[in-house]
Parts: sequence; structure tokens; C-alpha cells
Amino acid sequence: MIQLSTSRFGVLEVDEDKIINFPSGLVGLPEIKRYILIDHKDTPVKWLQAVDDPDIAFIVVSPTLIVADYDLSLDKSVKQHIQLENNDDLAVLVTMRVNDEDVIANFQGPIVINSRSKKGVQVILDNAGKTYHEVVV
Repeated sequence: MIQLSTSRFGVLEVDEDKIINFPSGLVGLPEIKRYILIDHKDTPVKWLQAVDDPDIAFIVVSPTLIVADYDLSLDKSVKQHIQLENNDDLAVLVTMRVNDEDVIANFQGPIVINSRSKKGVQVILDNAGKTYHEVVV
């Protein structure tokens, strides 16, 4: 267990095997490579909290909760990057942000995680068909 001090959640005790490694970082944050997922109360929403920067955290959710038929085809190179051998080990998340009264999910830059190897990458889709999807709350 490690102690993690965060600006949103205070001090957390984190099991080291829960840390997700993003070898390339996330878009705009290439130097921050280690994150954990934190449940948000009793909802399907989670927080992707940086381990090495207490101020960096993103609201994330499975895209299928917003678009039921969401489907993501990953290139072989992406699967190799996160050491994905079995699609059952794949978790896909989209970041969300609040804009006035709307919540906007980023479908153009999904985060893919191999839940077995704990490796992840943010994929930038150039032909997603939609860059953002607004969610009315």
C-alpha cells in the first residue's frame, strides 16, 4: 500500500497493484504516467486520479452508458502497446467535463486500459464521426 495525497479526495491508501501505467502519459500530460481509478459514490462515474500530481484528476465513464451501441476498433499497435491479448481485459473510458449545465463526454480521445496488465493509453480517433457527445443532466 502507498499513501497518496490528493487535492480532491485527501489522503488515500492505494494498493500498488491498482495503479494503471500510461507509458506515453495522456494527451497534454505526457510526463504523468501513473493513475488510479476512484469510484464516485454509488454511480457508474469514476475519477482517474494522477498518482504523481495531487491536482490532476478526470471524471471518466464507460462510453456505453451514454451511447449503448458504442463500438471501438483498436489498431493492433494499440493492443500491443497495452499488452492486450484478450478483449475481455479491455476497459474503455471517456473523459467528461461540465460546461455550464451540460456534461460533455470526449469520444474522440477514449482511454483504453488493459485491466490485467494495468497498462493504458489515450487513443485519438481521427474518424470518430463525432468529437463530443453532450449529455443532458
